Amino acid sequence: MPRVIGIGVIGMGWMGEAHSRSYRQIVERFPECPLHPRLIICADEFEARASAARSRFGFEKQTTDWRRVIEDPAVEVVNVAAPNNLHLEIVRHAANQGKHILCEKPVGRNPRETAAIEHVARQAGVMSFVGYNYRWAPLVQYGRKLIRDGVLGNLTHYRGRFFAGYASDPRGVLSWRFQQELAGLGVLGDLMSHVIDMAHFIAGSIQEVVGMRRTYIAERPLATAGQGTHFTTSTGGPTDKVTNEDYAGTLVEFANGARGTFEVCRIINGPKCQMAFEAHGTRGSLAWDFERMNELQLSLSEGNATRGYVRILSGPEHPYHAHFNPAVGTGLGYDDLKIIEAYEFLKSIAAGHLSEPSFTEALAVANVQAAVARSWETRSWERIQAVPPEFETPSGS
Repeated sequence: MPRVIGIGVIGMGWMGEAHSRSYRQIVERFPECPLHPRLIICADEFEARASAARSRFGFEKQTTDWRRVIEDPAVEVVNVAAPNNLHLEIVRHAANQGKHILCEKPVGRNPRETAAIEHVARQAGVMSFVGYNYRWAPLVQYGRKLIRDGVLGNLTHYRGRFFAGYASDPRGVLSWRFQQELAGLGVLGDLMSHVIDMAHFIAGSIQEVVGMRRTYIAERPLATAGQGTHFTTSTGGPTDKVTNEDYAGTLVEFANGARGTFEVCRIINGPKCQMAFEAHGTRGSLAWDFERMNELQLSLSEGNATRGYVRILSGPEHPYHAHFNPAVGTGLGYDDLKIIEAYEFLKSIAAGHLSEPSFTEALAVANVQAAVARSWETRSWERIQAVPPEFETPSGS
């Protein structure tokens, strides 16, 4: 008989809503899950947003104080979807209370905060998980298996990118994502964290990088507190400075000898949510793009002849697909990946051991981000090194 587990969600913006929906769907999509979630309490600093979330998703309680979520005896899982500047303090408090933690990326405002978060959770012995949701797409899982099974041969090239033009309009408001004090890194933290995690997942560990950055839109209209998202636009009124980067690009050397490139940008025109990668090996290649997440492009060599790319459609023979529908070509969407994410996290809690992606994988991503940031200053190649933790309490919390 499945055990009921209490869930508390902190931060009820767009991502907090997505996580809340995901827990509500687990029993329907994964009835075999050993833990059945119960939505106990949601927290947001704005009373109206907390109240709306309680009514909409069926939480039993609401609060404007995130500490009440952690201290509620019925809560066993704390889901962190608050702004980045709060993550360290929230995770530290939750870990000290023995609560399991699912935290949205980037886990810390900077690599040293991520290292501190990983340290406190590991020392407390709690389960952790990170919102690297793109790795759960059925065809990403299938593509990784092809590589692991040697179908593509030895990897030679890897290209990863996340082009999301949500900030291409200069009228886009100055949400916390554009402020170094609150978000920390810009797209190196926000978008590149997905790209690096996917590269680790698909191609393996990275040993050396060199990067560049640029901020294209220097000022933005001030946001209205408690309203809208980072997609919101505004005309007129006061503006303030953007204090982190809009673009980051990186050359990469993998430990297995492959070479690659990473690019991320939030002001690009054209792509809307192009979280994508291509992996090339000595016997073939594959390509995946979230904007067409239910398709995989696969090309395999036969002797000296190379076939062109063949389009593979997601179907019940691929991981997770059959939990959502029985038909080939009847695709999954973004929220479905969050459901899979929550399901895998609850499975890890029931099993009593860390599963990927935990804070261990987040720290591996942070180590790469730190090397990229160092290269911005040295303008040279930087080797990946372990980042020491920073235990200072985040400002603004």
